[in-house]
Amino acid sequence: MIKETIHSNEAGQRLDKYLKKYLCYAPGSFVYKMLRKKNITLNDHKADGTEKLNIGDTISFFLGEETLEKFHGAKKNAVSETAQYSSAYFQLKKRFSVLYEDDNIILLNKNAGVLSQKAKESDVSLNEALIGYLLQTDALTPEDLGTFKPSICNRLDRNTSGIVICGKSLTGLQTMSLLLKERTMHKYYRCLVKGVMTESNHLEGYISKEERINKVTIYKDKAADSVPIITNYKPLHNNGRITLLEVELVTGKTHQIRAHLASIGHPIVGDYKYGDPHTNARYKERFLVEHQLLHAYRVEFPTLENACGNLSGKIFVADVPPVYRKILES
Repeated sequence: MIKETIHSNEAGQRLDKYLKKYLCYAPGSFVYKMLRKKNITLNDHKADGTEKLNIGDTISFFLGEETLEKFHGAKKNAVSETAQYSSAYFQLKKRFSVLYEDDNIILLNKNAGVLSQKAKESDVSLNEALIGYLLQTDALTPEDLGTFKPSICNRLDRNTSGIVICGKSLTGLQTMSLLLKERTMHKYYRCLVKGVMTESNHLEGYISKEERINKVTIYKDKAADSVPIITNYKPLHNNGRITLLEVELVTGKTHQIRAHLASIGHPIVGDYKYGDPHTNARYKERFLVEHQLLHAYRVEFPTLENACGNLSGKIFVADVPPVYRKILES
């Protein structure tokens, strides 16, 4: 018999969800069968899997050693997963930095060109590098990965730089995801756009995405398969050709800022999907710009009362890359 104790990163979820992670190589039917037969118990009592786990709960597994070895993924995967995550960290460690870290969240500042999450199995992404970093700093153990994996919460485009919000604990992950869903966390971007803009504006419209080519279309009025979007912007500076904007992303849809600004005639410099080819060619030649100059610059937290209460009202800023200043001063 093996007994596992529930810690903070496992608490708050249903028992069956935990068991499907712990016995990740077993079919779901096996999990429920073992619960019915009392081969798996919660706090030494029969359970059906719908119970919500609390810190300190104990789960007993009356399973044979061979069965556990066959179905329990933590031991089987610990060595290979640790190597995979550590490799991702060392490959990307010079392409992101830690802006802030506590027990529940971590804010990373990523360079343009880094994937937030894998698009295909062979990709190396910030999500894996995050786990590798936490393993390297002993904030996470290989055994922890059997039932909980830290993760990024807001996904930036590969070629967008700036702040990526990550859940380091289950509480942090759930809190950040809720703030993003309810739009109570304010996120601001800075970008360089074609043309001179002198007045702030509030843009509303509709957006639809064509998955096959990973491209969106902006509409002024409701169209088939489109959803509403809101983008606010404020000009900060211009040099007579290019304007530095601060953009508040009220809704967070794929390519929203890039496509919304392009739809009003002010595409982002270096945006090869929605931008102006002549502008892009000019700044590629003069400043070696090969990606959109869009940067997740600032996050502002609302009042929080749970374990993340230390973040209440806090503001975090990641400075824009040096090329922004070079272009504005040119």
